[in-house]
Amino acid sequence: MNQQSWVRISGVVGVAAVFTVVGMMASGRPELSTASAAPPETPAANTNESKETVTESSESKTAVATLAGGCFWCTEAVFERMEGVQDVVSGYLGGQIPNPTYQAVCTGLTGHAEAIEITYDPSKTSFEKLLEVFFATHDPTTLNQQGADKGTQYRSAIFYHNDEQKEIAEAYIKQLNETREFRRRPIVTTLEPLSTFYVAEEYHQDYFRRNPAAGYCQAVVRPKVMKFQKEFKDQVKKD
Repeated sequence: MNQQSWVRISGVVGVAAVFTVVGMMASGRPELSTASAAPPETPAANTNESKETVTESSESKTAVATLAGGCFWCTEAVFERMEGVQDVVSGYLGGQIPNPTYQAVCTGLTGHAEAIEITYDPSKTSFEKLLEVFFATHDPTTLNQQGADKGTQYRSAIFYHNDEQKEIAEAYIKQLNETREFRRRPIVTTLEPLSTFYVAEEYHQDYFRRNPAAGYCQAVVRPKVMKFQKEFKDQVKKD
């Protein structure tokens, strides 16, 4: 991606939150102006306390996976279109301070990653299939970076909910690293135990759906969505 600045306008209902132009010294994705940003939402409770994490089985009605692959606008848009996925929520986890705001996470100093919490139906998809799409729609070989977005908040990470998810992820990464594609550029995706997941502010939820014409969405999010729809035709939701 060429190093350039972006101007984005969010599609918050009832709020025209104008984004400032941000230089590429920190990130390729513009950050919200503190003067014009939508007001911070009341910090949400840890969704992991309200959603039961289950081990996949034929009897399980839902299961949850938590992944970080750079900007959560991108990963959310991809997985929302995947068959078997019931809900995708953007948020922050893996950091040192409670109730982080978007502005704080953007500094890269809180330790949080932009991540998504995926609720899915194990009878229609699996954790393995989620990982397959995950690794195919972001670059797992760049440390703390996705394209022009740089910082620990954009790291590639799998936040495992249990030992089974950890073992599946370890085995899949090992398998990928043995392929020609990753032999010279090994995967740097971290495996981190699940910590408190803080739901991101409302204007981040369903961002691509709400703002399809925004510059960042057209240049960065849309190509990832198109790649998923092209390479995983059998896993795209029919409706």
